[in-house]
Amino acid sequence: MERDEVMCLLILADELHFGRTAERMHLSRARVSQLVQRLERRVGAPLFHRTSRTVTLTELGRQLRDDLAPHQQAMDEALARAAATAARRAAGELKGALHVGFSGPLAGEVVMRAAKVLAERWPGLTVEPCEVPLADPFGKLRAGAFDVQLAELPAGEADLLEGPELFSEPRVLAVQAAHPLALRGMASPEDLAELGETPLLTLREELPVLCREQLAPARTPAGRSIPPGLPVTSLQEALVLVAAGKGALLSGAHAKTYFPRPGVSYVPLPEAASLAYGLVRRRGPLTPQLQAFTEAMTETARSDGWL
Repeated sequence: MERDEVMCLLILADELHFGRTAERMHLSRARVSQLVQRLERRVGAPLFHRTSRTVTLTELGRQLRDDLAPHQQAMDEALARAAATAARRAAGELKGALHVGFSGPLAGEVVMRAAKVLAERWPGLTVEPCEVPLADPFGKLRAGAFDVQLAELPAGEADLLEGPELFSEPRVLAVQAAHPLALRGMASPEDLAELGETPLLTLREELPVLCREQLAPARTPAGRSIPPGLPVTSLQEALVLVAAGKGALLSGAHAKTYFPRPGVSYVPLPEAASLAYGLVRRRGPLTPQLQAFTEAMTETARSDGWL
């Protein structure tokens, strides 16, 4: 297929009017008709129903439009990225170091894959990763120690910008291996209200509300109160308490892979909302370096099948 045929199909499917399609493509109406007819001959069936008053898509036309639209969008985005890269290179090579925080090993792996993409495009621009402390999720970012961080969303902080969301993962509940939920092999969000002698471990009260809610919600989806357990300041501290039967920990599913521990079972929570991850940074202009890193992160997430 020729690019002008694809563009003609998509624009006419949007406008359903030959005159407006011709204006958008800067072509004559006759040329638009020729493109449609050429494409229909290529397909072997009508793509549009035409009368003197209306233009509508046939079922085959809708199918072809839906199949082609994502590819056309991807091509447009690729061209836009190439143009932006060319413009930046014309203005000067990007150099320096980006200090990037990551919350947990899964986020860290994604950051490092994006850093590899970035290094291929901008050899003079490096990424220096550092883990975000569980007990102080935005302190280093606000202090300027981090330029940006890949963290759980939403951040919900008025002085910070968040997004785009890049990927998400299911939730699990870490409990002592002998816990009834471990023997059952599955839990629901409502079970968090009935943990008994192993209540859900909490984070210190000074943390942002949304950060606490991600790991230690106060209520179940049905509105039942979740009794608070002991406060923790690190994941390792939390897992020690879980293994000792002193509490339970709500976490992303990656913990099962990265933090296997004797005496701890990770129970799936299939009904719980997924844990989303995205970029968080201070408010202010988006520097060329941060723009380049954001593009690398987005491309990494897309190539991994998350976007």
